[in-house]
Amino acid sequence: MSHTPHELLEEFPDKADRIHLLKISDTHFRKLFDEYHDVNRAVHRAETLVEPMEELAEQELRKRRMALKDELARLIN
Repeated sequence: MSHTPHELLEEFPDKADRIHLLKISDTHFRKLFDEYHDVNRAVHRAETLVEPMEELAEQELRKRRMALKDELARLIN
């Protein structure tokens, strides 16, 4: 598993099969999944100071990650 916090499979461990099915069958879900992954990685890089950014920009990324996670959770369930 990844060392990046908030990976979707770690957030929804009991839904791994459902996530896989949606990734291969639903293009909208796949797009959101990919965006979540990109945003989550950017947040992690900012938090660990690998790629520091202004606090406001980091907060906006966190908000986007949360919105994506909420939408993905709705689709998963």
